[in-house]
Amino acid sequence: MSLVCAISNEVPELPCVSPVSNQVFERRLIEKYIAENGTDPMNGQPLSEEQLIDIKVSHPIRPKAPSSTSIPAILKALQDEWDAVMLHSFTLRQQLQTTRQELSHALYQHDAACRVIARLTKEVTAAREALATLKPQAGLVVAQAVASQPHVTAGGAGEPMEVSEQVGMIPEIIQKLQDKATVLTTERKKRGKTVPEELVRTEDLSKYRQVATHAGLHSASVPGILSLDLCPSDTNKVLTGGADRNVVVFDKKEEQIIATLKGHTKKVTSVIYHPSQSVVFSASPDSTIRVWSVTGGNCVQVVRAHEASVTGLSLHATGDYLLSSSEDQYWAFSDIQTGRVLTKVTDEAAGCALTCAQFHPDGLIFGTGTADSQIKIWDLKERTNVANFPGHIGPVTSIAFSENGYYLATGAQDSSVKLWDLRKLKNFKTITLDNNYEVKSLVFDQSGTYLAVGGTDIRVYICKQWSEVLNFTEHTGVVTGVAFGEHAQFLTSTGMDRSLKFYSL
Repeated sequence: MSLVCAISNEVPELPCVSPVSNQVFERRLIEKYIAENGTDPMNGQPLSEEQLIDIKVSHPIRPKAPSSTSIPAILKALQDEWDAVMLHSFTLRQQLQTTRQELSHALYQHDAACRVIARLTKEVTAAREALATLKPQAGLVVAQAVASQPHVTAGGAGEPMEVSEQVGMIPEIIQKLQDKATVLTTERKKRGKTVPEELVRTEDLSKYRQVATHAGLHSASVPGILSLDLCPSDTNKVLTGGADRNVVVFDKKEEQIIATLKGHTKKVTSVIYHPSQSVVFSASPDSTIRVWSVTGGNCVQVVRAHEASVTGLSLHATGDYLLSSSEDQYWAFSDIQTGRVLTKVTDEAAGCALTCAQFHPDGLIFGTGTADSQIKIWDLKERTNVANFPGHIGPVTSIAFSENGYYLATGAQDSSVKLWDLRKLKNFKTITLDNNYEVKSLVFDQSGTYLAVGGTDIRVYICKQWSEVLNFTEHTGVVTGVAFGEHAQFLTSTGMDRSLKFYSL
């Protein structure tokens, strides 16, 4: 039951009672009446404000006016509420759209800022690398400084000369390449399809086991051997490049290090042993190619053919020219005698970093792998891209030509090895490896009979049947290099576990 003011007959907001008449009043109204009359409005007896007694009640609920209880009034109230809700919803949708646009704009600005930061970081890194590379070369005589001189003499104290200018593919060089290719093709035809008698048979190869391991070639503070090569004329001499920035020449027979070559400012990712000279080559992400004298134990030349990491090296069959690939999207052809870059080419349409490079046995064509999973075949004399082999997924990690000149093996980050027929320009076999298998190295033996795959483990396949005949899992890290000895008399490998291993009967 609600209290009702005796004056207004409405529910009071601040009810109070008069002790004179015992009636309930709205305090606001009774105070006004007392101020004017000084008496109780009900019985006329004297009354003051101090005599009023407040009544403590919960929040009063005013009864709705009779007009609000009719059905039309209720429907109108509901309609008004609905209209208000719709207007509020419309306002919220407008605010949401505005917020979305603001968020999209903020994300776009963030993305643009990230790209600018990434570009600036790359430029700072490149500048630091250039500075770090220039420091050890202080005092060298640079070829470009004296354009009139065809040759540059070495700097003092046995420092290497440093060359990066492009000379061009003069007719004499092209003729030299053609003559060598003719000789090699003739020799291959003479050999025909006969397999050398000294070549290890498949049944003997399948019995190979680990016979030696060496873990002290490179520094333990920066573990990992990243590249491997054998001297073609003496496969007892092993060449390795490590994450410790050193190049090491190791004698397998004597089981001792012949030379440790220091000069790169970053890890060494590619190495090559010259077939007839006591010279080795190395490449690094410090964007340089170095030519080393094994007997002298020093760097005799620094070739600056690239402006980014050098990702691949391959020596021409003449032994006089070097092919290199780089993340700067160029491949370069350099003269190792003078250290000059003869030509430098990129596929402007592709616009993609090169990940590896390898000469064909004849030396007139070569292949490069790219970061966008393409294998490109190039004509060296014309400096043109003559064929492309798509099919891999992910960056190409290794390519290898068979000695027969017909087959090309390629590996990428898709856990597979693909075999290509260069006569038909098509993929004729795909070796699918285990999931997440990392292919890091591919190499055929000198006769083209066996193919070795290095990566998560080591696997050897017999060509034509392409069946697996050997598997080694001795490395505790990823295998980064694998090579055959002469006539496959032994197999050697390197890995991220810093070890050099040998396998034979």
